[in-house]
This record gives sequence, C-alpha cells and structure tokens, in this order.
Amino acid sequence: MNITIIGTGYVGLVTGTCFSEMGNEVYCVDVIEEKIESLKKGIVPIYEPGLKDLIDTNYKKGNLHFTTQLTEGLENSEICFIAVGTPMGEDGSADLQYVQQVAKEIGQNMTHDMIVVDKSTVPVGTADEVKQIITIELEKRNKKYNVTVVSNPEFLKEGNAVNDFMHPDRVVIGTDNSDAAEYMKNLYEPFTKNHERMILMDVRSAEMTKYAANSMLANRISFMNEIANICDKIGANIDYVRKGIGSDSRIGHSFLYPGCGYGGSCFPKDVTALIKTATDNNYEPKLLKSIEEVNNSQKQYLVHKIKNTFGDDLSDYTFAVWGLSFKPETDDMREAPSIIIIKELLEAGATINVYDPQSIDIAKTFYFKDMNINYYEDKYSVLENADAIVLITEWKEFRSPDFNKIKSYLKNNIIFDGRNQYENNYMKKLGFEYYAVGK
Repeated sequence: MNITIIGTGYVGLVTGTCFSEMGNEVYCVDVIEEKIESLKKGIVPIYEPGLKDLIDTNYKKGNLHFTTQLTEGLENSEICFIAVGTPMGEDGSADLQYVQQVAKEIGQNMTHDMIVVDKSTVPVGTADEVKQIITIELEKRNKKYNVTVVSNPEFLKEGNAVNDFMHPDRVVIGTDNSDAAEYMKNLYEPFTKNHERMILMDVRSAEMTKYAANSMLANRISFMNEIANICDKIGANIDYVRKGIGSDSRIGHSFLYPGCGYGGSCFPKDVTALIKTATDNNYEPKLLKSIEEVNNSQKQYLVHKIKNTFGDDLSDYTFAVWGLSFKPETDDMREAPSIIIIKELLEAGATINVYDPQSIDIAKTFYFKDMNINYYEDKYSVLENADAIVLITEWKEFRSPDFNKIKSYLKNNIIFDGRNQYENNYMKKLGFEYYAVGK
C-alpha cells in the first residue's frame, strides 16, 4: 500500500517506519526542512530503541521516503495519516491548529479519493471538523473526491514504541464506512496475524478511547502515589501493599508503582484535555481533577524530603541527580518531574550536578538553558563532593550500582529515591540514609 504520514515527530516517525517495514511505500512529510534533511542522512531526532535501525534499513530499500512536499506524498497514496502535535492550549484544551492546517492542505492538494486518518490525539468531534475543512477546500477547487476520515488512536509507550506498534495489544479503528474499515483491517493485518486485535467502533468512541485509556493509567499512578503518601504517615511499606493488591486478578500489577509523579507528552496533556472536554459539556469531572492535583503535588515529594533533611536553605549543599527524562529508554523531558525538582532545589540555593544517559543535550539547550547546572557523562563522576543522590528516572543502569564506589564519592551517604529502586533494609545495612516513596 502507498501511505502518507504527515508529521515526523514521535508518533509519525514510528508509525511510518513500522508500516514501511512491512513492505508499504511510505512518504513521511514535515514542514521542517532541517529535520527532513537530517532524516535522509540517518540522523533521527528522537531516541527510541530500534527505531534508527529500521529507518536506515527501509530508507535504503526505498520503502521509506522523507519530504517537505505534501503533494509528493498525496499523489502517490491512497491513505494519509495526520500525526502532528496537539499541544495543550492555555485553557487546557488540545490546540488543534496544526491538525486544522494539515486538513486544509490535504483539501488543497489531494488528487483522488482518499482515506484520511487522525493518528494525533484529538478531542471528540475532531474527525468531523477535519472532514468539513477538507470538503470546503475541495469545493473551492470544484473537486468532488470522496473523503473518509477515520480515527485510529496510537497506544505507544515511549521506550517501547517500535515493539508496541509491531505487536499491538489492540488496534482501535473508528469509522462508519465499511470500505474504510476493510482497508484499515488489511493495512494492519500483518501486525495482527497471530491474534485478532482489531476493535471497530464509531469515530467519536475511538477518539474518546484514547483519552479514557491515558486517564485510566494516570489514575492508577496517582492512586498509588496517594496510598504511598498514606503509608509514609502510618509506617506501612508501599512495596508490600503493591504486591498485595496487584496479586488480585481484578487489579493486576501494571501501573502500580508509586514515585515522584508522571510526565511525558501524553498523560498530563490528555488528562487536562479530558477535563476541559467534560467542563465544556457541562460535566464536573471530580476524579480527573484529583488525578491531576495528586500528580502536581507528587512532583514536590522529593523536594520536601530533601528540605526536611537539610533545611529550607540549601546553599551549602550539592545534589547529584540521576535521571532527567520522564521515564527510562527515552530522551523525552516533556512535563518530567526532574524539571520541577531541579528548579525548586536551585531556588533554594542548591548546587546541582546531573547525569542522564540520553537527555543531557535537550536539558542544556532547552529545559535548563542558561541555568547554573553541572552536567556529567556517567553515574559515578556526577557524585563527586555531592551531599546526596536524588534518583528521579529509573534507568536500568541505576538498579544495581556499586554502592561502595558511591560511598567513596559522596560526602554524605544519603539517597533520595523517587522511584523506589532499592530495598530499605539493604540500604540501611550498607550504611546509607535512604528516603523512598511510601516506605
């Protein structure tokens, strides 16, 4: 099949690359010329395990094309995916300006009947708006091409996106058009050969499914953080509580790990957007607001622990931060707890040393630009003369470090663990003062 993907961000690049891996002819389109030229040279703008190898292989095969010219993609494709960003607007709603602009350009440039797929996370009703925009542009050109707009939300986990796409839990397809549904089923059939993973539904339900799924997962995280905070107060251990409730088959173990808050490009934005959708439709979403409130306060958790230990004035102390990205196996720092934690510590006068295996460059050039932060290239050198470790991201290399080596670098044997990577009694036996979440 011939496919156009508009947008070469995280979703678009993974989607286009994985489709090309199955032999499809894929045109990835982006307005940023520098990004397109970099991709042609094999320079991938995001870190995602396995993605670069697939891009290199399929670009060399000729299955995968990168271009700034939308017409190049549209004239060769039967289907076009919209995979542009929908950032949070000032009022909390999803900003649809890029989706709307792309819809307009599709209407201005398409040359035959086409299926248009919303891959971006968009509010309920967006597919109707996209079709209306395209139709208006076609009418201006006196063209009568058939356009079907399908909702096909993505459920990719950063750090595991390629595997998630190649082996999906489910493929949600929202359309009332039987021909479009059949086309989408054929497109995804190579990814679902062993198990039937397709779920067909109407467009609005598909759009809602994405927001509901992310809000449900965010809810589990905030719930466990709330329980962990209660454990702190009563002397219970959240690790035992987590195992105790997770063994219930009705609950399961996924997303039951407490910590210093969730971040990323999806959960914060999507919970806020769903709150806005609800309030715009005269419904007060009490639970959704609580999810957001708990998460915002949880990002202050480690800061409170640190100040309770060292005092409010941290001008005489140095802290070694392990991890900047919002989760391991990605360089993505959007809404990461590290941003709040580091800025709060800096405001209290602390000296900050940081190490992350992937996010140093984006931290230097964007998130902490012009801030007085010391950057290091490995997990041990960052500890030199530090008063404590502040572990924020649970990268694998932090799971089993050389604790004797750590003690030789630190001025004080203190660890603030925002991801509960270590066991309390073991840390105590090694001579560490250890602060975790809910235990």
